[in-house]
Amino acid sequence: MGIFNFFSKPTIPKTHLAEKLTKTRHSFWGKLSKIVAGRSTIDSDVLDRLEELLIGSDVGVATTVKIINAIEQRVARDKYLTTSELDQILQSETEQLLHRLPSSKKDALVITRPIRPHVILVVGVNGVGKTTTIGKLAAQFIGQGKKVILGAADTFRAAAMEQLMIWGNRVGAAVVARPMQSDPSSVAHETVQQGIRSDIDVVIIDTAGRLHTKVHLINELAKIKRTIQKCLPGAPQEVWLVLDGTNGQNAFLQAEAFTAAVSVTGIVVTKLDGTSKGGMVLGIADQFSIPIKYIGVGEKVDDLRIFDPHAFVVSLFQKW
Repeated sequence: MGIFNFFSKPTIPKTHLAEKLTKTRHSFWGKLSKIVAGRSTIDSDVLDRLEELLIGSDVGVATTVKIINAIEQRVARDKYLTTSELDQILQSETEQLLHRLPSSKKDALVITRPIRPHVILVVGVNGVGKTTTIGKLAAQFIGQGKKVILGAADTFRAAAMEQLMIWGNRVGAAVVARPMQSDPSSVAHETVQQGIRSDIDVVIIDTAGRLHTKVHLINELAKIKRTIQKCLPGAPQEVWLVLDGTNGQNAFLQAEAFTAAVSVTGIVVTKLDGTSKGGMVLGIADQFSIPIKYIGVGEKVDDLRIFDPHAFVVSLFQKW
């Protein structure tokens, strides 16, 4: 099957992911149509303007260069390619880029039975939707029949603890919380211990997101991890970083800081329904080579979705 035939028909309904990514999709297609207007072939000028578009769409310089180089090689190999084929070529190269990265879709949560409970440490700056993401994760896991407990280890913001307790009550998950300014690692320790005693499947621990003192952040996260490992060797099995999709290039800076501070195993990108900067997902996945586990595309619990690279790219390139 030819590459263009493979991508010729959308594989997901209009009302699903593509609709959620409307702002990014419309912004990108509007600018792409201007690039190819009045042109018949993909020449150096078209590629230069495409490069500017990708960078302006928060794909990132390094990832943009990879995509442009791949398209240049395609053009050189096939000799004559029309601008009408540019969207198909771009979609093809973008999806191939994602499929060269660690798998995201099938391993959003793999519980290893020898180590129980399965502990997920959630990190990210304040305001990215971290606590809400934890609540939605808990709701989905409980919906799958798993027993879940939440740990409010962000003891520096009363709102974070209160919000987590609201989510716990809403979805039926126990929440371990302590007074403001308590030692976060002690909260994490108690949460894991209670998870062990109660035969819990999944423990999700919220953490503070203060990047203004990076050394303190590194020390605090390292202490939380050491404390968890003392009561449950091999845990936490996951460290998930939550990024705000509306932050664009700032999300790259946050990813750099947190991946330097702790061994991040997965990324969750939130608020993609409210931004035209959805291209940052491509850059984040490519530059950090860390699986994107979930994307947030709305307020509902099921709007936190397991990241499917194919569905994401197809949705991004649907024109209607």
